[in-house]
Amino acid sequence: MPPIPIRLRGETLPMTTELLEKYNVQGPRYTSYPTAPEWTESIGPADFEAACERANAAKRPISLYVHLPFCDEQCWFCGCFMKVVPKPERRGEERGEVEGYLADLHREIDLLAARVDRSRPVVQIHWGGGTPTYLTPKQADALAGHLLDAFRPAPGAEISVEIDPRVTTAEHLAVLRRHGWNRVSMGVQDFDPEVQELVNRVQPFEMTKALVDAARDLGYESLNLDLIYGLPGQTLEGFARSVEQVLTLRPDRLAVYSYAHVPWLKKPQRVLAAHLPEGTEKFAIFVSGIERFSEAGYVYIGMDHFALPHDEIARAQEDRTLWRNFQGYTTHAGVDLYALGVSAIAQIDDCYVQNTKDYAAYHAACVEGRPSTIKGHRLSPEDELHRTVITNLLCHCVIKKREVEEQFGLASFDETFAPAVAALPSFVEDGLVEPQTDEVRVTALGRIFIRNVAMLFDPYLLKRPSDQPKIFSRTL
Repeated sequence: MPPIPIRLRGETLPMTTELLEKYNVQGPRYTSYPTAPEWTESIGPADFEAACERANAAKRPISLYVHLPFCDEQCWFCGCFMKVVPKPERRGEERGEVEGYLADLHREIDLLAARVDRSRPVVQIHWGGGTPTYLTPKQADALAGHLLDAFRPAPGAEISVEIDPRVTTAEHLAVLRRHGWNRVSMGVQDFDPEVQELVNRVQPFEMTKALVDAARDLGYESLNLDLIYGLPGQTLEGFARSVEQVLTLRPDRLAVYSYAHVPWLKKPQRVLAAHLPEGTEKFAIFVSGIERFSEAGYVYIGMDHFALPHDEIARAQEDRTLWRNFQGYTTHAGVDLYALGVSAIAQIDDCYVQNTKDYAAYHAACVEGRPSTIKGHRLSPEDELHRTVITNLLCHCVIKKREVEEQFGLASFDETFAPAVAALPSFVEDGLVEPQTDEVRVTALGRIFIRNVAMLFDPYLLKRPSDQPKIFSRTL
């Protein structure tokens, strides 16, 4: 097969169409381990409460996630748990359905505050969605005030919000900034007008730039922009133009996600199937982004994230303190993540717990003063081991075998992970893993395919029947 040219900072990486076909398979993104398909409904409210008690005893720092699911309209590519509630014409009306949900969310804040030792430092708060700034500034003000009264952020805490520039105003940003919000993440996806029309997200560059400028004028410390490659109508040339526009905004971080086409899970995506770039074409679009962002001085963290060298995640990767959770890469390892809102996922002590996705059931739980936990997973010692190994690989691009042996009391890393170790020579031969015996270290090319390397260390995948229905998106 002819080589596919990839150049990163002057280095040409070995890649062929044959290797792309070999490694572009279905696989997890590992925002948790074990991944959500392994969770069960045997984990419920009692498990959540017990995990809260153990976490209080451990006195670990706290991270908070708040899920605000509403959007004004459906973006066809979206894979999030969200709900379309069209806004009335701009008359300043409050939406009854949204107000009802916010009332429940305020109740849940009080319920969680009663279960958590509030002397523990709150080091991270994040609002996600949906579209958090779908709320009116007045609603956002009330929610932020209540949340921060119940959970006082520690000095230097990261407080962030995801925003959609199409529905966000400078007033939204000002309200949150007054409450201490210091980070903002904006969805861009692609600035090409044709692509925007095809995915039902029309967002001109000037609209995004105006909000970026407003955030910086207000003193937000960190700006992240999200792009997606593999969208319908995307071309190499068109995406390159979007990248150049993004670079003029000079965000601190960039996420460049592969479009996860899972129409069997997300029905709105079915309208996109006839227009998607795939295979070599899709890969070339992503590679062009890697090359250009690297040329512009961004550090390629791995998978789909980039950061300027001064950014915390770039520094955390250097000193090997980077971690991974449901929001992606984070500098806050060793915290308990509490989650509020319908469908929200928490990671508390050794448990993953998820709130119900049913709005009526969520409302009933909040009114009755009980958790709405519907499913989850309690990690076994083996899970803890595999999670550490996979996380080290995804965050630091290396697994140091002796460190793992010492941390978990293993007699031999190679014997414990015999199936993975036996498969590694093929990855070495293909140029994804360096030929070393005392560690598993991915190459520059391996960072692109790091999900594939991580999958070697996931025994749950080995147990899955070959005829099981599709669950994961492709790795590229």
